[in-house]
Amino acid sequence: MPSTDTINRRVVLAARPNGLPKPSDFRLEQAAVPEPGAGQVLLRTLYLSLDPYMRNMMDPVAPIYTTSIPIGAPIAGGTVNRVVASKHPKFGSGDLVLGNAGWQDYALSDGSDLVPLGDMAKPSLALGGLGMPGFTAHVGLLDIGEPKPGETVAVAAATGAVGSAVGQIAKLKGARAVGIAGGADKCRYAVEELGFDACIDRRDPRFAELLAAACPDGIDAYFENVGGEVFDAVLPLLNVGARVPVCGFISHYNDQALPPGPNRTPLLMSALLQKRIRMQGFIILDHYGERFETFRREMGAWVEQGRVKLREDRVDGLENAPEAFIGLLQGRNFGKLVVRVAE
Repeated sequence: MPSTDTINRRVVLAARPNGLPKPSDFRLEQAAVPEPGAGQVLLRTLYLSLDPYMRNMMDPVAPIYTTSIPIGAPIAGGTVNRVVASKHPKFGSGDLVLGNAGWQDYALSDGSDLVPLGDMAKPSLALGGLGMPGFTAHVGLLDIGEPKPGETVAVAAATGAVGSAVGQIAKLKGARAVGIAGGADKCRYAVEELGFDACIDRRDPRFAELLAAACPDGIDAYFENVGGEVFDAVLPLLNVGARVPVCGFISHYNDQALPPGPNRTPLLMSALLQKRIRMQGFIILDHYGERFETFRREMGAWVEQGRVKLREDRVDGLENAPEAFIGLLQGRNFGKLVVRVAE
């Protein structure tokens, strides 16, 4: 089903996933390209962002910060688009914009959710380090994690879109950055390319022991985006007064019931109380109005100066989005996962 100018290919939700999504939970279908009405623009998707939060939207009842995708509807997601037709006074044909077209070739917008990108040299970065994931790292670490010179900041998924930015920003603020990643290659990249002080392979049988050795003075700030066994290893290393921003817990997104084993809640509550730990969840959608321009200015300068490095894991073809997304939930991506839908 190749891309054309008259057919709109869409990846829709075919069935609610039971645990980890399967290819059969998605369906690639086609429809006519819609026509823009008054005040609307027709968008052509160039790049599609794949992010863990999309898994929550596939459940029958989504968290309060997002909505559930109806069966048969296109999967939602952030996109970089080209305006191909416009009946909106603020947008013209040919404009490059950041949008929310989802998993499809074409979409209509009333313009309220579009951000002009101008002549951005590498527009796909607006979906990663210069977009929502980088913004998540910026707000969570600086507002909640509050890294101070000489402190130790730990972050899981250290080579992912959010984690890689967290570690590099921590270094810019004078802290030690200790990453956690899945595999020796990722850990080597975090240290040798991103400048982390250490990175521990979460798959190593001695993971908890190695993490403790890499944090001899404990952990002052831990950026939580994974949960599970990683957090179990981090919890005893948290110092008095540690800060824990929580933006996700991907290891549990596919759970259909409570995990087996003992109830860990008393252990967590005891640590929070005795060590006076501040653990705070945040939803990045709440911060765009007041903080996004500051973030874009600061992160853009850091990237331009070479002080922050961004890595993409690019997949070609809308039809390959489901398999790439399943791999994302298993940690198979290396960098920000982006689907190139069209040139």
